[in-house]
Amino acid sequence: MTKHVPPPPDNPEEGGRIVEEQLGEALSRRYLAYALSTIMNRALPDVRDGLKPVHRRVLYSMRQMKLEPGSSAKKCARVVGDVIGRFHPHGDQSVYEALVRLAQDFAQRYPLIDGQGNFGNIDGDNAAAMRYTECKLTVAAGLLLDGIDEDAVDFRATYDGEDEEPVVMPAAFPNLLANGASGIAVGMATSIAPHNAAELIDACLVLLQRPEASTADLMERMQGPDFPTGGVVVESPASLLETYQTGRGGVRMRARWFKEDTGRGTYRVVVTEMPYQVQKSRLVEQLASLIELKKAPLLGDVRDESAEDIRLVIEPKSRTIEAEHLMESLFRLCDLETRFPVNMNMLDKTGTPRVMGLKPALLAFLDHRREVDQRRARFRLAKIEARLHILDGLMIVYLDLDEVIRIVRFEDEQKAKLIARFELSDIQAEAILNTRLRSLARLEEMELRREHDELSAERDSLNDVLSSEKKQWAKVAKDLRKVREILGKEPMGRRRTTFATAPSADSLPSPDAYIPREPITVILSERGWIRAAKGAVADPSELKFKEGDKLGFLVPAETTDKLLILASDGRFFTLGCDKLPSARSQGEPLRLMLDVDDKVKIVAVFPHKAGRKRVMASSGGYGFLLNEDEALANRRAGKAVLNVDDGEARLCMVVEGDHIAVIGDNGKILAFPLSELPEMGRGKGVKLQSYREGGLRDAVTFDAETGPVWIDSAGRKREWKEWREWAGRRAASGKVAPRGFPANKRFRPQ
Repeated sequence: MTKHVPPPPDNPEEGGRIVEEQLGEALSRRYLAYALSTIMNRALPDVRDGLKPVHRRVLYSMRQMKLEPGSSAKKCARVVGDVIGRFHPHGDQSVYEALVRLAQDFAQRYPLIDGQGNFGNIDGDNAAAMRYTECKLTVAAGLLLDGIDEDAVDFRATYDGEDEEPVVMPAAFPNLLANGASGIAVGMATSIAPHNAAELIDACLVLLQRPEASTADLMERMQGPDFPTGGVVVESPASLLETYQTGRGGVRMRARWFKEDTGRGTYRVVVTEMPYQVQKSRLVEQLASLIELKKAPLLGDVRDESAEDIRLVIEPKSRTIEAEHLMESLFRLCDLETRFPVNMNMLDKTGTPRVMGLKPALLAFLDHRREVDQRRARFRLAKIEARLHILDGLMIVYLDLDEVIRIVRFEDEQKAKLIARFELSDIQAEAILNTRLRSLARLEEMELRREHDELSAERDSLNDVLSSEKKQWAKVAKDLRKVREILGKEPMGRRRTTFATAPSADSLPSPDAYIPREPITVILSERGWIRAAKGAVADPSELKFKEGDKLGFLVPAETTDKLLILASDGRFFTLGCDKLPSARSQGEPLRLMLDVDDKVKIVAVFPHKAGRKRVMASSGGYGFLLNEDEALANRRAGKAVLNVDDGEARLCMVVEGDHIAVIGDNGKILAFPLSELPEMGRGKGVKLQSYREGGLRDAVTFDAETGPVWIDSAGRKREWKEWREWAGRRAASGKVAPRGFPANKRFRPQ
């Protein structure tokens, strides 16, 4: 409850009051006021003219400064100063940024300001300071402002009450959809793509002829967005139709490119048009990063050869790579393909935020144009009536010219005498008195009669239009056709963005298909530094490592292989062998390439082979059979396969036979058929051997006919013919290892 407490009586001159209210209510009310102010006065455009208040104020200020398309330009600093001094009580930089955007031909489909000087570029460079740049209005801006001095729109007081500003522009074309808009308010946002103005006008004409036309009918004339930077839209027609029906969705767009032959079977790809709002310099950095990180196996090199026109050169890794396959792989990896979000949120005639589809937005524009034409007609009608009233008075001069001259020469109160003698109004009498003697010629009388007849005919025509709704819409259509002739001229009117269908992922070969197949040797040190040497390593002792480090794993593989790495926490990690650093250096830390915990150690490293089976086992003595295909991981964080509980992953061995022999830390061996192990994709598995103390030490798989083999301390192979004496059921404790078994209790040395 609000309580009003009057000021203390001993200080009546201080005035004021104290308001007691709940803090939550006070904050809610003030935040709501701020939110509404942001939505209506900053972030969302008006559906009628497509402008936000700051843009409207900039254009109106430039109109008052007479910066017309045919005039000379003036300093932007002068325009910004006039805007913030008279209309826009905000910072000069925010106003200048809005002005600059209206002048950028890569940001606006139809620039509203003709900028002279450095207004930024598609690389993302900022515009020069406002004291160095100059500006004036463009033809498109002139169409938006046309009729503003003819009472076409309402005006309101400026922030200081000393001047007036337009509430909306007359807008001779649907600028909101032509130039698009973007903005973020409190709890809502807007994102509207640019379109071709000539196509939008064609869609408006369809609505004028057939108000019942559907969105699909309109899209026969207006297929989709037309971005200022060109490019190719690859969104499906069905998706675009849904977007324009609901006002929400998205548009996939790609860079435009062509294949340039360089002779001897080689080529390069040249990108000539960028996706909308993509900075070229940032895209080049992305492509260079893909090459450095070896994430784009088909990409060989990239360089920017742009001058006035965009020319981004992309070279393949080898001449065998198809240009289409190269570009499709890059579309998935960088901003050569982007998605423009569509959220057609705008302010309607009443200032209410609404999400409109294509048809409601065009209808709102057409209603606005009809209202503008009506107001301009009434304004012109009032001017005609005033002029005809004066002409009627002037005609009296020629009916009795001598009497008029006599009154002017000899009477003291000429105006009063004229009014009394000829029954004139004050305005007519004043016009007669202001008439020059040279205008009393016979020729001038004929000219006045001609003007009177023309204005009378125009008055009748305007009254005819104002009395007929059908003729009003016909006037709107006629004006739109004139605007189409202006905005549809080459090169401005030519559609820049084209449409295409993106090939499906299934129809394209995998990028791995283009990796040259070469033998390599993967070298992983104990401290986790990995590299790849070409061919085989003849003498591992000659390999060099960082101080305190040594060889951990030496794995033969091929560049087309996927390297599987098992960590002691039971997770598998996957690396493409073609992405491994060269052995000319000491490699890179594995933990920079994968999200491997510092506390775990690497248990196994091997190249993946499709369909191959492995025995997975933990130190606790539990395990299962794993198909290697289940171990492939698509994430840096790897894929959890073996549940190790409180222990760690101990074994990851290839299945070679139909039996398995396991040995524990206690030195007991147990052999049993592999058929007793389940094949799983992930989990803990089943118990392999029981232990009173310790856990699993090692295991070996073998054929029952030949028996297992171990390697003694001297490096000699020993066949174990008597293995059946240690055979039993899975999960049994087993028997002590035979005499001569290695003291380290392993079938093979580590």
